[in-house]
Amino acid sequence: MRTAEEKFYRARITTRDEFSPGLWKFHLDPGGEFQFVAGQFATLGVQTSQKLIERAYSIVSSPYERELELFVELVPAGELTPLLHALPVGAYMSLRKLAKGRFTLDLKSGHKNHLLLSTVTGVAPYISYIRTLYKDWSDNRPPADIHLFLLNAASRSWEFGYHEELEQLATKVPWLTYIPTVSRSHEDTKWCGETGRVEDLIRKYTDEWNLTGSDTTGYLCGHPQMIELGKGILLRRGFAKESLKEEVYWIPPKTLRR
Repeated sequence: MRTAEEKFYRARITTRDEFSPGLWKFHLDPGGEFQFVAGQFATLGVQTSQKLIERAYSIVSSPYERELELFVELVPAGELTPLLHALPVGAYMSLRKLAKGRFTLDLKSGHKNHLLLSTVTGVAPYISYIRTLYKDWSDNRPPADIHLFLLNAASRSWEFGYHEELEQLATKVPWLTYIPTVSRSHEDTKWCGETGRVEDLIRKYTDEWNLTGSDTTGYLCGHPQMIELGKGILLRRGFAKESLKEEVYWIPPKTLRR
């Protein structure tokens, strides 16, 4: 049996930024070498007097970055997020040494187009994709002939943790198109961009971008309802089940534990 030292790092919070009440990002010094592929998740834990409570979180940072970056939403009734939210800079948590997950960029199908659909913190793995591709592109190692189309939704604009970064990158590179959308525009009167939920906009933008099941892989990450509805829409528009990838961030409320 492997010891705790063999399975876990003692990771330290180095920075912390809150975007809105209960929505924040933080950087971790992993405490050792932590290898992962863009799109995978890290398993974090906080030790209580009774037990170690762990959950998996998609990694925002690129594998090229030394520290790990996470984007987390507080679930008041959850087991772990209230504990994480209370941790200040300098605090420690456990980090499993092995990254996991298959929500990685599809480079095997030959599809040129990649439709990235997300809600709030569901943008995390896409940031990792984009930062990784941007580093390669900047170092004259251009990515394969692909184009990423990101449709990112939130209730209000201040819940977009990476809006400025994505806007800037989309103006710099030819392989990224970024559309943020707000579903509660009546609560965000200064917002001048797209409005509506992801599932309300899939038809509009797949038509506008000329995305079809023959040349596009679809990715859905975040709210389970968006994933269920979005997947149904894409299937009806001719996307093969094998060309759709999903990462559900929580389970229905009756059994909610995060």
